[in-house]
Amino acid sequence: MVVENWIDVVAGSLQALWRLAIGFIPALVGAIVILAIGLVVAAGLERLVERLVYHLKFDALLERLGVEDFLKRAKLELNAGHFLGRIVYWFMLIGFFLAASDVLGFVTLSGFLRDVLLYIPNVLVASLIVLTSVVAANFLKGLVAASVLGTRLHAAKFLGMLTWWTVVVFGLLAGAVQLNIAVVIINTVITGAIAMIALAGGLAFGLGGRDVAERWLEELEDEVKHRG
Repeated sequence: MVVENWIDVVAGSLQALWRLAIGFIPALVGAIVILAIGLVVAAGLERLVERLVYHLKFDALLERLGVEDFLKRAKLELNAGHFLGRIVYWFMLIGFFLAASDVLGFVTLSGFLRDVLLYIPNVLVASLIVLTSVVAANFLKGLVAASVLGTRLHAAKFLGMLTWWTVVVFGLLAGAVQLNIAVVIINTVITGAIAMIALAGGLAFGLGGRDVAERWLEELEDEVKHRG
């Protein structure tokens, strides 16, 4: 009697497992089809974006803007088409993975993939921030160096490089904030840097420019009295 009960329990469990497997197979087949379509679509869009960027000669434009030198310092190769193509590829592929996960009913995996999908645009925006900062840094570097040389002052190259590094570092920090990397620490560093620059400027003016400021105020006072 006990053996028969065991047999019934095992048979019922196997039947329930079989029904579960039979019900899961259509969802599994549908998920596989979705992933196969996703691989084809993602690869096709990647090649389309690469060819489009190539025909627009975007790399040549970045070279003229001085971005290639910045990438060489980081031991990276300038290839905007490949970069944008890979972003599009992974965005589409993760989107199809998310659809397949929803079909299979994997709620936790779907939530994770959805977060990753929403994070990818941050990577693109952060890249644009860094790119813009490099272009602005190159422009300001030349502007500062030319201005210093025009006034016949020394250290034009040093001031130009200082300007370049300042803009680039702030651009990198802004990109890290966009990626939500150590936001509190970066905000603290930026606030401290601005406070340090302001304090240094105040001390420099107070110690070295006091006499100049005093003469300037005296001249202003004499001019006001003369007009009065």
